Amino acid sequence: MSLLAVTISFIAAYLLGSVPNAVWVGKKFHGIDVREHGSKNAGATNVIRVLGWKTGIPVLLADLAKGWLAAMMPVFLNAAAPDTALLKNLQIIAGIIAITGHIFPVFAGFRGGKGVATMFGVLLALQPLLTLCSVGVFLSVLLFTGIVSVSSMIAGISFPVFLFSIFSTPSVLFRIFTVIVAVALLFTHRKNIERLFKGEEKKLFTFRKKTHQ
Repeated sequence: MSLLAVTISFIAAYLLGSVPNAVWVGKKFHGIDVREHGSKNAGATNVIRVLGWKTGIPVLLADLAKGWLAAMMPVFLNAAAPDTALLKNLQIIAGIIAITGHIFPVFAGFRGGKGVATMFGVLLALQPLLTLCSVGVFLSVLLFTGIVSVSSMIAGISFPVFLFSIFSTPSVLFRIFTVIVAVALLFTHRKNIERLFKGEEKKLFTFRKKTHQ
């Protein structure tokens, strides 16, 4: 293991995670800070809600890409021997650091988003097929409910369920990480959960037309 490569990987992971795509794009192209509008969250979902799909989708892909790139930094820098549990564990730690950077970005006053897209980017780097299964769960729930928060939480919970029941990994830390991800998603969406119980959570879209009373 290269201590220098590990150190650089972790620093780069935090800096990548801290890139506030939603904030910068909103200010650059629309002259607004998305954290002051909609759900007041610096995430792709709020960008879509406030600025539309044409702006939101690139932000979503950029947030996902920075998570993937952060988790791949230990691989690119040869921080440990290939195809070892140690390398996988270093990737997991780098991914956690990147997600933390997204939630507490140094480039945006430590006011970021919930880290869902960045988290999926990290998971895509760690376990692509398993992640795609959870993405399928996310899309299915989103099409059925139209609510991103519900879709994110259920998709996050599905990840450890898929891992323990269908897939496998030699890394114990990865198993723990998937459980932490599921719990963290519930924690970061606690306000959404409150709104859900109150019937106040907004849908991103709906197939049903509104009726006028």
